[in-house]
Amino acid sequence: MEAAAASTEIAVLAWSVVLLLLQIVIQGIATADLGPKYLLGPRDEKLESRNVLAGRLGRALQNLLETYPAFIALALALVVTGKAGGIGATGAWLWLIARVLYLVLYAMGIPVARTIAWFASIVGILLMLIRLMS
Repeated sequence: MEAAAASTEIAVLAWSVVLLLLQIVIQGIATADLGPKYLLGPRDEKLESRNVLAGRLGRALQNLLETYPAFIALALALVVTGKAGGIGATGAWLWLIARVLYLVLYAMGIPVARTIAWFASIVGILLMLIRLMS
């Protein structure tokens, strides 16, 4: 198991959890305009933040969650099958870096570059899949 703990894919997986937690926290902070009563309560009624940044951050988080299960599965599968490294590791880093760029670009409201970053993250997942299937 020592090799698995030292694999690039596991390290990137750990950093991906940092990214996930960061996105959850900053999106939550951006919704402060809803007030503490709503934010700390059961949220029975559906309120939307009027903060444009909160909306962007919420959509960026939702977008992350669409590909995150595939990333996790591939990272773990590469380690378990002994195929860690190579283009799989490159794909993992590409996915993570592209997701960070996507978050920043989405928050700033930069549309075309944001889409390119999203596409790069998909390429990262594909590289991981190719390594797993080779």
